[in-house]
Amino acid sequence: MNYVSLKENSIHKIDNNERRIVAMNKYDYLVVGAGLFGATFAYEAKKKGKTCLVIDKRDHIAGNIYTKNVHGINVHEYGAHIFHTSDKKIWDYVNQFAEFNNYINAPIAAYHDETYNLPFNMNTFSRMWNIRTPEEAKAKIEEQRAEYVAEMKKKRGIPTDAEFEPQNLEEQALSLAGRDVYEKLIKGYTEKQWGRPCTELPAFIIKRLPFRFTYNNNYFNDRYQGIPEGGYTQIIEKMLAGIDVRTGEDFFKVVGRDEPTPKGNVGQAQAIAESESLAAEDFPDDELIINPHAGVLSDGTQILFDKILFTGQIDQYYDYQFGPLEYRSVRFETEELDTDNYQGNAVVNYTAKEVPFTRIIEHKHFEYGTQPTTIISREYSSEWTPGVEPYYPVNNDKNNVLYQQYEELASKEDDVIFGGRLGLYKYYDMDKDLMAALEVVEREL
Repeated sequence: MNYVSLKENSIHKIDNNERRIVAMNKYDYLVVGAGLFGATFAYEAKKKGKTCLVIDKRDHIAGNIYTKNVHGINVHEYGAHIFHTSDKKIWDYVNQFAEFNNYINAPIAAYHDETYNLPFNMNTFSRMWNIRTPEEAKAKIEEQRAEYVAEMKKKRGIPTDAEFEPQNLEEQALSLAGRDVYEKLIKGYTEKQWGRPCTELPAFIIKRLPFRFTYNNNYFNDRYQGIPEGGYTQIIEKMLAGIDVRTGEDFFKVVGRDEPTPKGNVGQAQAIAESESLAAEDFPDDELIINPHAGVLSDGTQILFDKILFTGQIDQYYDYQFGPLEYRSVRFETEELDTDNYQGNAVVNYTAKEVPFTRIIEHKHFEYGTQPTTIISREYSSEWTPGVEPYYPVNNDKNNVLYQQYEELASKEDDVIFGGRLGLYKYYDMDKDLMAALEVVEREL
């Protein structure tokens, strides 16, 4: 079989034996990834009359915001997601797909047998130092901070009136917060999260520490915040209503790239373009258009598409030709417990390095559940290796320089659009991911 696109925008394949034309699946966009970015693009594209096929290698839609209802509890399968934004347009946009509750993210930090409120605020400082006023808290932080900076200046022979420049994350945190806050609430958690000592992490990871000298446990400063009642999956389901979606489909296998190669579906595209059977005399000149993108789904369905929206790893798309970018991954241990309330809070961070997991999520508290049992998830941060699910990029200087090389390749693409945290190698909160998708929609559609 060979493939052509006729000007009336229907796609046909030519059976060389019977010389008959048979309709097949044709799309304007192949959207790779059924998460928030890909679903938003597909939803807006459909509104503008474009056709999309959305594929995802997982067996479900919604990407990392996927929630699964288990005995009435909406479980955040890939970690806690709290939607928050200060942009009213984004808040109004997402609220058209679900009704949000008034959940406020107020995590707890457990350090051995001590419990602290996060983010760092007057409740934290009062518990740590048995103080009551903002003035006392500021004085204590400044005392410890100044003591550490003076010690480091003396050690390095830096004049007392010269500025101290931290060389790593530990020095940065100690120079901003002092020893107590660093040792109890930053050091162990950060080292577990990044898989290396704070002395080996760059200082810029902590540009500033969000100290609040009020008794306010709200983790976010954004105007709007909440959890969709009924979970996040429904949002993506509504976005993708009426759009062709195929889960369990690996993009690289679909386009004939079991092993990623630097460019898209080169083999199939060339086979189509170079086929001798598609002679010009078979069709009038103004009706013959060769489509450069073709693929085959796992059930044998053949597809053609004009453009690709790719939300997977940009380095994988280009066959890691400049080397792999670094990511962090997360492993989850989820279990249902025969108790109605395990920890009294949705999110509890475990900041001691001796505790192997970074935090425990108790899912029912996101929606104020009253079920007789509860479901918890322990999160373990780990290094990413090929074959493991990447969760967020490691945006240090080395990786940012490497990403710029891939970004340069992407800028030369006419028919491939990259998006999302993996495609753009950028950590996104959900509102920023949604905003970035809408910006692509505005440029592209």
